[in-house]
This record gives sequence, structure tokens and C-alpha cells, in this order.
Amino acid sequence: MTSGLNRIAFTTLAFVLAAVWGLPFLYSVWTAFHPERYSANFVWNAPITLSNFTEAWAAAPFALYFLNTVILIVTVLVANLILCTLVAYAFVRYRFRWAGFLFSLVMVQLLISPEILIVENYLTLSTIGLTDTIIGIALPYLTSAFGIFLLRQTFLTVPKSLDEAAQIEGAGAWRVLWTVYVPLARPVYLAYGLVSISFHWNNFLWPLIVTNSPEVRPVTVGLSVFATVESGIEWSLVNAATLMTTAPLIIAFLIFQRQFVANFMRAGIK
Repeated sequence: MTSGLNRIAFTTLAFVLAAVWGLPFLYSVWTAFHPERYSANFVWNAPITLSNFTEAWAAAPFALYFLNTVILIVTVLVANLILCTLVAYAFVRYRFRWAGFLFSLVMVQLLISPEILIVENYLTLSTIGLTDTIIGIALPYLTSAFGIFLLRQTFLTVPKSLDEAAQIEGAGAWRVLWTVYVPLARPVYLAYGLVSISFHWNNFLWPLIVTNSPEVRPVTVGLSVFATVESGIEWSLVNAATLMTTAPLIIAFLIFQRQFVANFMRAGIK
């Protein structure tokens, strides 16, 4: 009896929290598909319109913002996959002096919030002349302590017999990496890639600080400028633009949600 009541209470609480979390999203959907005069007037038979999306798209260079974001994400993701793979492989395959200490230094980076380094990173970019560039936005994120840790833990689970068999067949270190370790870690690569894409698509503070011109703004910064300057308090346009910028992530999550959860569970992340 008590367990049944607890289950009902937890279920009710879950629905309440889901409703509280979902209300802002539902409001955004409502205002985006209805004229501005219905943004605070919820009439069930209010006319549905797509003009908010066309007006928002024409009011700001969202196509350029999307392109900048895609370039940024691809640059960071490719660099992360290559560099994190090489570092993790080195920690697993080779035994060298201070390996444990060096790996501990990598782990310490997980305790450092990126916001703490914003000033130093900005001064460094200013010195080398990379402010207000896409590569300048990407530079602090070209490698990841989390990615190194995740891949190292995954590579440690690869049976040593596979590595030795490949060496007996005459495979060198590079071939062993690309034919043994990388294929077995493919689910982890997918999970890490989804997290990286989501993070950098939504990253706002660092791109806001390091960019000044619309030619290099990612979509988060472009949306912020559009909402505060160009459209004012026209919530229908603002929420239409918000849905446009978040739609790719929502669609990707709906498509890959099962793979996302399964791969993270397989990677051992709870």
C-alpha cells in the first residue's frame, strides 16, 4: 500500500515538473504560430499563421548564422575526435614516465569552469589577432578533457588479445588504432559527438564576448541580438526565431534519442 502511494506521488510530481518545464516551450509554440495580438490572448480558434517565421528570417541574416554555427561545430568536433583519440590512445597503449601525473592534470581540467578562463582566453586571442573569427571561437574547445577521459576508459576495455593479434599480423601503432580501437569505440564516438554538437550549438557567453560583427556570429548570439535590438517586444517574431534556431536540435534528439541513451549507457555514464 505504501509503495503504491509513493509511486503515485512520484508520478504526480514528475507530471507537475514536466508541465512546469514545458509551459515556456508551449508558449513559444503558441506565439510563433499566431499573430502578435494573440501572444497574451489565448483563444482556442485564433488563426494560425507562418508569417512570423518568414518575417523573422528576413529581419536578420539567420542563414549566415546557421552557416557559421555549422562551420564552428564541424571544426570543433573534428578536432576533438582526432586529438582526443590520439591522447587517449597514447595513455592506454604506451607506458611512459609521469603518465599518471599527466592524466591527473587532464582530469583537473574537468574541475575548471570555462567561464573562469574567459578573460585569459580573450587576451590570448587579442594578442594573436583571432578575435571576431570563427577559429577564435573554436580555439579554446579544440580538445576536451572529458573526451580524453571518455575515450581512454573505452580503450581500456578493448581486449589486449586483439591488439596483440594485430601486431602479429604486422600492424603498426597507427593501423592498430584505426582498425581495432576506433571501430570498437564507435558508440562512444556517437554519444560524445551528440553532446559536443548540443553544447556548441547552445554555447552563448564565449561567442558573445569574442565576436563583434554579424559575419561570424553563431546562431545563439544572432538570436540574442535579434531579440533585443531588431524585433523589440514582438514576441511572435522572437519566439518564431527561437523555434527556428532550436528546431535542428529538437529534430536530432527525436531521431537519435534511443541511440543517444543506449550509447551513453554503454559508455558507462549514468
